[in-house]
Amino acid sequence: MLAGVNVALCVSGSIAAVKTTELVHELRRRGATVRAVMTESAQGIVHPWSVEFATENPVVTEITGNIEHVELCGREGWADVLLIAPATANTVGKIGAAIDDTPVTTCATTALGSGVPVVIAPAMHEPMYDHPGVTDAIARVESWGVRFVPPRIEEGKAKIATGDAICLTTARATGERPLDGRTVIVTSGATAERIDPVRVLTNRASGRTGRAIARACYVRGAEVTLVHGSLDASPGSDSGSSGHDVPYATAKRVESAAEMLAAVDESAGDADALVSAAAISDYTTDTAGEKIRSGGDLSLDLEPTPKLLDTVRAEYPDLAIVGFKAETSGDDEAMIGKARDLLERVELEFVVANDASVMGGDETRALFVRGGEVSVFTGSKDDLGFRVADGLAATL
Repeated sequence: MLAGVNVALCVSGSIAAVKTTELVHELRRRGATVRAVMTESAQGIVHPWSVEFATENPVVTEITGNIEHVELCGREGWADVLLIAPATANTVGKIGAAIDDTPVTTCATTALGSGVPVVIAPAMHEPMYDHPGVTDAIARVESWGVRFVPPRIEEGKAKIATGDAICLTTARATGERPLDGRTVIVTSGATAERIDPVRVLTNRASGRTGRAIARACYVRGAEVTLVHGSLDASPGSDSGSSGHDVPYATAKRVESAAEMLAAVDESAGDADALVSAAAISDYTTDTAGEKIRSGGDLSLDLEPTPKLLDTVRAEYPDLAIVGFKAETSGDDEAMIGKARDLLERVELEFVVANDASVMGGDETRALFVRGGEVSVFTGSKDDLGFRVADGLAATL
């Protein structure tokens, strides 16, 4: 995601600076090279030695005759992106007023004047975040093209966004954006059909593939709507999100196949594409008003649910749609045949076919079926997400 990207990480004096080394590891794990810049206040919270150890690079703690701000963020500077995380209210206000009296604000002024992308992750108490001067400063700086990573509002604090969210926004700021200006709907996870107030009919889909696709489309520049099943417990991130924050998409949580179809239909009129990666229930049943008592024989009358792809295609004939097809045969030729049937019936851009054994895993193997062409993908679900996003971009 950030392979080959040089990140100048600026740290200001929020208590969230204690997470700096963790953020450095997240950035480097995704391929970035990191050099850090710290204010004097930040150095009182986390020692520069710790940051130097994490980045494996010297830390800038003052601007000297070596003009560190120009070397990092000038027009011919080292950095591909300036990331300020955490950013205090004080720092955001100074950037908005072009005041540069710390190493961080001096680097920000230089980056903005040089056209270096800037990403800011604020962290402060919630009343400070809501101060009209701070909101005005954020709006002003955003109007210059700076990307903000919204904080998590918890316990009266505007807590710094997750490392995952910061990395995603940084990748969006630095990478190619072939989906810029496009709106993409992605369905994710498993739907569930209620049997009674306690029990449901569902399947083993984890939602990881759908989330990976939504994240990749976001990085590639799209505005993303993620329609995810209620059992998709962690839509925000596969690496520790609470499940409530989805910084890369407008999230719509649904439960049943009918609710998923309704949510997709609600968004499809303004969308350029739909990627249907969810494992949608094929059957539903009447819901009992009370919990069905255990211990006796039980028979359920199952009725087929409407096919989401067929229904959406009938209503939106010009919408670009990518389908997924899960099978259990383990036979490539059989999967390709089923994928081609779906491709032709619904007039899809391409179909991603895989064996159901990959459900819940981090790694996957999939067959991309487009017209008469078939290609094999083997790797992580994150990498599969970028393969789908790039294929969609080529189609659009």
